Amino acid sequence: MKILPFKIPKPEQEALVYQEDSCFHFYDKLHQHDDIQISYIVSGEGSLVVGDTITDFMPNDILVIGENIPHVFKSHPESSSISVMQKLFFTRDSFGKDFFNISDMARLQSLLNESRHGIKIISDRDKLIPFFNELKNQNRIQRIASLLNILNIMISAEKQQLSKFTYRKKYSDDDGNRMNVVIDYTLKNFQEPFSLDKVAEKANMSKNAFCRYFKSKTNKTYFQFLIEVRIEYACRLLFKTNDLPISEISGLCGFPNIANFNRKFKDLKGTTPSNYRKFMIAKWNNQNSISA
Repeated sequence: MKILPFKIPKPEQEALVYQEDSCFHFYDKLHQHDDIQISYIVSGEGSLVVGDTITDFMPNDILVIGENIPHVFKSHPESSSISVMQKLFFTRDSFGKDFFNISDMARLQSLLNESRHGIKIISDRDKLIPFFNELKNQNRIQRIASLLNILNIMISAEKQQLSKFTYRKKYSDDDGNRMNVVIDYTLKNFQEPFSLDKVAEKANMSKNAFCRYFKSKTNKTYFQFLIEVRIEYACRLLFKTNDLPISEISGLCGFPNIANFNRKFKDLKGTTPSNYRKFMIAKWNNQNSISA
């Protein structure tokens, strides 16, 4: 199977594809496809790279990834439980070339356009999740009806844009393999001392050529991407390990200098690590008290 581009396997006459992944680790190769992908994370957590951005995914996340956006779900390596994701795949032409262009679908156009950068649905998940839970046992007509209901709710829901920049051209096989090697190496070794020479070697390029290449594909330097990977891991540790000192988290994330860690964290998150920890713990406690 080619890593990039990745073609969603579907019968010729099937307009909408439903898939359920149930495994220890999701498909962890950087890939892109012509289909719009709607994903509901039933269980599992890890890192999600979309376009030029890395973020975390966790249970109850609902994500929309537009056509031809390079992306990869990387489950946390220490995870010992099964990860489950329900997915719907469709294209703008799945139900006829002009289906999404008719006047009745006018409000949906902005949602489809937003999906070009990837979006996470923030609100109304309690309305959306029941539709996902029904998909497995539905026939094709029922699934199309569920998709339209899901899209209708998403139009008015609060959303978070995932990526600021997406490489609009389809990756060649060489590009796909090279970027996949770089991202995989980064996610496995971000805690180690930074070595641009080593990363460029993994990409089979000179240091200068690699810097230009990575910037052209992501609109940011490799060093910027590495910092974001480290800070996202720090966010997870701050939330998951309440009693771990921030100075220790700094070192675990590849920042031997805590002052530099605090500065980079605030640059990216707009707050200090300690305030972020307090906010996330309070948010978690509030959600649990409401559900109880």
